Amino acid sequence: MKCIIVDDEPLAIEILESYVARIDELELKGTFRNAIAAFSFLQQNQVDLIFLDIEMPKLSGIDFLKTLKNSPKVIITTAYRDYAIEGFELEVVDYLLKPISFERFLKSVGKLQRIDMPAAPQASTQDNFIYFKVDKKMVKTKIADILYIESIKDYVKVRTADKEIITQQKISYLDESLPRQQFLRVHRSFIVNLDRIDAYTATDVEISKFKVPIGRNYKADVMKVLSKQVFT
Repeated sequence: MKCIIVDDEPLAIEILESYVARIDELELKGTFRNAIAAFSFLQQNQVDLIFLDIEMPKLSGIDFLKTLKNSPKVIITTAYRDYAIEGFELEVVDYLLKPISFERFLKSVGKLQRIDMPAAPQASTQDNFIYFKVDKKMVKTKIADILYIESIKDYVKVRTADKEIITQQKISYLDESLPRQQFLRVHRSFIVNLDRIDAYTATDVEISKFKVPIGRNYKADVMKVLSKQVFT
């Protein structure tokens, strides 16, 4: 996704440039200290996304937005809260208040479906592996080797017996993608491999050397599933 940064503060541009550089799906095509320069650039060049400040000389970010026909997606980056309603009325993707953390920036970019991290291939009972994107490569992982999956903000940690995989993915997607007869959501932040459970109590599940908590809202369903596997 091609993007530009429009901001009159050099430090703000520098920070946003560093954030963009950390996301493979973003390609920075230019930075501009005022909206007039950005407008001129857009007359000859097409971009998909603008990171736009509001309080700028010559032309404000809001007025700049109003001049654009077929506007690219816009994420506002500003130190002022006052323009939030007007910004969303202009259908901006998000409204970020400075100072902007990378985590908040990443969450905002994640709202753009076109540059969400590629989803892992659908897993089925016929599949015996799944791919996870790690940095710039796809890592093949045997489904049977997965012990549990943990959600950490906009990422998930996939724990196997011998390694840990960190990938940008939503745990809800994996909950739907992995074989339901083999994987169980036991907590808002955890999915476990039923085949790898060694023991469990009313509060947690033991898998190898790890203890995975059972969420209060999941407890009834988890106990129902696990009790079907108990033989007395």
